[in-house]
Amino acid sequence: MLKSQSPAELPDCFYQNKPTLICPKTQTPNHSLYLSNLDDQKFLRFSIKYLFLFKKAVALDILKYSLSNLLVHYYPLAGRLRACTRDDQKLQIDCNGEGAVFVDAFMDITSDDFLEVSRKPNRSWRKLLYRVEAHSFLDIPPLVVQVTNLRCGGMILCTAINHCICDGIGTSQFLHAWAHVITKPTLDLPILPFHNRHVLKPRDPPQVNHTHLGYTKSTPAPKDIAHVDIHQYLLSQPLAPTSFTFTASHVLRLKRRLVPSLKCTTFEALAAHTWRSWVRSLDLSSSLSVKLLFSVNVRKKLNPEIPEGYYGNGFVLACAETAVKDLATANLHHGVKLIQQAKSSLTDGHVRSMIDLLEDKSVKTDLSRTLVISQWAKLGLEDLDFGEGKALHMGPLTSDIYCLFLPVVGNFDAVRVQVSMPECVVEKFEYYMKEGLEENGDINGFHEFHNGEQNGLI
Repeated sequence: MLKSQSPAELPDCFYQNKPTLICPKTQTPNHSLYLSNLDDQKFLRFSIKYLFLFKKAVALDILKYSLSNLLVHYYPLAGRLRACTRDDQKLQIDCNGEGAVFVDAFMDITSDDFLEVSRKPNRSWRKLLYRVEAHSFLDIPPLVVQVTNLRCGGMILCTAINHCICDGIGTSQFLHAWAHVITKPTLDLPILPFHNRHVLKPRDPPQVNHTHLGYTKSTPAPKDIAHVDIHQYLLSQPLAPTSFTFTASHVLRLKRRLVPSLKCTTFEALAAHTWRSWVRSLDLSSSLSVKLLFSVNVRKKLNPEIPEGYYGNGFVLACAETAVKDLATANLHHGVKLIQQAKSSLTDGHVRSMIDLLEDKSVKTDLSRTLVISQWAKLGLEDLDFGEGKALHMGPLTSDIYCLFLPVVGNFDAVRVQVSMPECVVEKFEYYMKEGLEENGDINGFHEFHNGEQNGLI
């Protein structure tokens, strides 16, 4: 459900050239690449869409030539996603070298104009990424790039990278490799991509010997059982994006709330605080059970470890669960403890059991009463440099009901929390997120947007 357009509307892009396909510079292997059960989950059937603003543009010929060179190494991104079965239950990559979509455009704004507009994410940002006309998700090329040159000589780079092929770490690895090819063309890639997904293949026969709270069977609930689905409620509402920048001092104030004292990471404190604020703002029944799903990199948790350079989905969703009353009325200690327990449960055996569970294609991610947090803050995305300096702005192209922990350009210790909430509860959510953190009147660290265009789901 969309609101009317925001006053902060970006002008239209001017396309002088038609989209082109960038193919690998030299011949690459032609085969079908197996995707693991972590890769082809229905939950991940979308593209990760990044937006980078640079003060100075890089020549289009350089970007195209370097991308063609890079796709020799990352040739699956030049292929196409295919279904192995008639019902699309299992996916694979047809490594056919067909190419990535590359679009160049011009927008009559300056980088300063965009930074001003970026105070409020809005739907018009989508103009910055070419929309591929396709019948289904499978028909969209795995890599779509739009480079938009600006009036001031700057550029905006937007990329859409298929989440079934790469996770956040993998996309960062790919983008930094692209920058490396441009800035150090005579040097080998520091990390070579590892393509083989069989390292995460299920056991034969599958051995589901752990409990996996983050998943459920996709069977309808009996009619005589009341079923509360927060996810569907959120999707039915007009949404407004909201965002907060937490500095190191804000995080320290959060950690001081942990009574009894508990040592924790910045992510754990912020995740517990956000989850608690989300639950309190939605005014849920005190007896309702709610979940938090958050991404955890398991590359080094498995035995043997996943090889360096693995750019597929090497993360799983850890799950914390509790009753609303226990989360909303207790201090942060309760939520942090649950998050730590969820992380510590992700042993090799637990992850292997989860992979085996996903052999059953009726199993799906349980989103019904769940906040999902994805961690982008420590991927190094804000350090991307194509030779003309690091980005002035880095973030997602859109905002939705999944919560993102984003990097803050120029402040490694800060984290920007962004999520879209129903308009009717935005003010309440913002109140809980800021509550008790404005000591000495210091609320300058918070950067909010809630009156701008609603961004909905991608």
